[in-house]
Amino acid sequence: MQYQSQSVAKLYFIAAIGLFVGQILFGTILGLQYVIGDFLFPEIPFNVARMVHTNLLIVWLLFGFMGAAYYLVPEETETELFSPKLAVALFWIFLVAGALTILGYLLVPYAKLAEMTGNDLLPTMGREFLEQPTITKIGIVIVALGFLFNITMTVLKGRKTAIAWVLLLGLWGLAVFFLFAFYVPDNLVLDKYYWWWVVHLWVEGVWELILGAILAFVLIKVTGVDREVIEKWLYVIIALTLITGIIGTGHHYYWIGTPEYWQWLGSIFSALEPIPFFAMVVFAFNMVNRRRREHPNKAATLWAMGTPVMAFLGAGVWGFLHTLAPVNYYTHGTQITAAHGHMAFYGAYVMVVLTIISYAMPLLRGRAAANSPKAQRLEMWSFWLMTISIVFITLFLTGAGILQVWLQRIAENPEPFMVVQDKIALFYWLREITGVIFLIGLVVYIASFFVGGDEEEATA
Repeated sequence: MQYQSQSVAKLYFIAAIGLFVGQILFGTILGLQYVIGDFLFPEIPFNVARMVHTNLLIVWLLFGFMGAAYYLVPEETETELFSPKLAVALFWIFLVAGALTILGYLLVPYAKLAEMTGNDLLPTMGREFLEQPTITKIGIVIVALGFLFNITMTVLKGRKTAIAWVLLLGLWGLAVFFLFAFYVPDNLVLDKYYWWWVVHLWVEGVWELILGAILAFVLIKVTGVDREVIEKWLYVIIALTLITGIIGTGHHYYWIGTPEYWQWLGSIFSALEPIPFFAMVVFAFNMVNRRRREHPNKAATLWAMGTPVMAFLGAGVWGFLHTLAPVNYYTHGTQITAAHGHMAFYGAYVMVVLTIISYAMPLLRGRAAANSPKAQRLEMWSFWLMTISIVFITLFLTGAGILQVWLQRIAENPEPFMVVQDKIALFYWLREITGVIFLIGLVVYIASFFVGGDEEEATA
């Protein structure tokens, strides 16, 4: 059953994909700047391009999560959104604030931007991934509170399901841990200690709850498996996620001046972090094998099955490669970290947002259950183009990282940073080529939504 208020999700999904394109464009610019150092300098310096690339990633994923919540919560609770008008108003506030922030990064020197936005009154700027001006951070909190009020009131007035509650827990956790972005101690050790309470506990904690809830929702829809079975799996995955993710924060505390016991706690619990991702793989394939019907949206099913596999490889396997303290001692801050980050973000969060968009957008556009077969074939091409590209990006960055660790940190006569960068430039060129192919895959994904007039629409 469709609910009228679900239509607000369409705005969020369109904005998410638009910002995703921007993120990848700046990623290709960054890739070129690795090998052509003065590319687009001084118009877009490397530090600005990197800031825009990472900030766009975070913002478009948040748009995707919010759109997913506005779409699935009415169906889960069997009631209309508490306030569709509030959802639309918050969308425009968030979009305008995000656009102005990105323009600020591109057009104003960062120190000047800090001065203009009142950072001296409440200093929060200058930290990696949390570069947003203080006024933007306050805006994010206001939007998040309005969004959470809307979703929470909807859940409270409607049917209560495990998926809705897990999603709500993840969304509230996202908002609560973001508040540590406002806490900037003068002591650098404390600063980094609490900085990870945002960065790690988002992506390796509460975001995983959101991932689990969205994936469970889509799997119920495309497989027809009993809700009770899927909810039991969801509870197990969430418990594993919280146990390993929270204490696993310690793998970021190895070399920042914290007590030595974090080397043991961080190593042990972060080594267990692949377990919930592996459980997601088993969960997804088990549900698809037990399906009671063939859903016409084969593209959404492909995305739903690909998500846990890539999340397990990126967040689980590549995370484990350098999470133990004796290994991390040599690999910390190298291209091995970048390899893990690229595949983990794509597998865990980019793919799950594309999964819910793939499932929901045809319905939001008035289709019976799916896009036309021709459109779906194009979308599945985009899946393979982007997924294979990110695998090769990860492999090339891993190769660069291994060579970097050897030449710069382990060799008998370690070489200077920039000398090593020149020696691993081939890997950066290969990464750039695969990055362009990824961009082509994204364009194909978008094109798939504009195809299919001459073929008979897929029906339920």
